[in-house]
Amino acid sequence: MTDKINDPVAMWQKMVGEMEKGFNSFANQAMSSPEFSQAMNRAGGVAAGAQKQFGDLMEKYLLSMNLPSREQMTGIAERLQSIEGQLGEIKSMLSQMSAGSGAPQSGTIPRPPRTKRPPSDSGEQR
Repeated sequence: MTDKINDPVAMWQKMVGEMEKGFNSFANQAMSSPEFSQAMNRAGGVAAGAQKQFGDLMEKYLLSMNLPSREQMTGIAERLQSIEGQLGEIKSMLSQMSAGSGAPQSGTIPRPPRTKRPPSDSGEQR
């Protein structure tokens, strides 16, 4: 087994550990200051403002291209879900009414009985 003094890997690990400790203490001191929190609040406000401006710009662009915006697509999807729910309710009410009336529930309209018979194969040809 080699000495820890002459081991380059151990020396590297020790150096990295010391650097991490120094960086952590510096970061903790910087983050605890009121100036840091004010700067972060300003940066967050600027980012939120930029995002809102970008959203407004994108909405105007989509409007000029005659395309729906995200908000409009969300509204359409909500209305479509409402319509689908209402159709489901109507379908269940119709099936209940159909079951109550004794009509067949196969989903198809019953066909009338067939009265015309095909010609027999007794040698007659038309």
